[in-house]
Amino acid sequence: MLIIGIAGGTGSGKTTVARSVIDRLGSDKVTFISQDNYYKDNTHLSMEEREKINYDHPLAFDMELLVQHLHLLKARRSVQAPLYDFTIHTRSATETVALEPNNIVILEGLHVLFDEKLREVLDIKVFVDTDPDVRILRRVVRDIEERGRSIQSIHDQYLNTVKPMHEAFIEPSKKYADLIIPEGGYNQVGIELLSILTEKYLTGDRAAAGIKE
Repeated sequence: MLIIGIAGGTGSGKTTVARSVIDRLGSDKVTFISQDNYYKDNTHLSMEEREKINYDHPLAFDMELLVQHLHLLKARRSVQAPLYDFTIHTRSATETVALEPNNIVILEGLHVLFDEKLREVLDIKVFVDTDPDVRILRRVVRDIEERGRSIQSIHDQYLNTVKPMHEAFIEPSKKYADLIIPEGGYNQVGIELLSILTEKYLTGDRAAAGIKE
């Protein structure tokens, strides 16, 4: 099993890169995991308390559970991942995401390269590096259309947590990347390279893929 971690700032194009690789390899060969679903369970908090949480800080994520699930998948065991609901700032109480072991596992998220124990599980570490102006515009569109946020709340969150956390934790994690892909989904060469490395692994040519036994 090959586990690929794709990190990068908000709106950098992480999911687009992941989906592009999956489209090339075939969805039947890849298990996709969003780190967003591993935000900590906040059901014990009031909505007012949930709204005050810094969701861009690494401590907002349940890294321990994520690492545990990756190890289970590597052992060829199925897991039920949590499903996070951004409209209520906590996990769904009734729904989960079924994750099945596969030849390839792609994990994408803000802090995929931050945690040392998480990095140790990854075979290929990728950082998607995109201009801040592009990232914030993408976030505005996403948060309004998909998460029901107001412009004012997006503005406040960006200045108070998103930008500071990016500079403190996400950008520095780039040093751990094996491959840096500028401009995310628009970088077809970078996506092609990552896909070729993965295909080499699938065909059994691990040396060519740069994967250690």
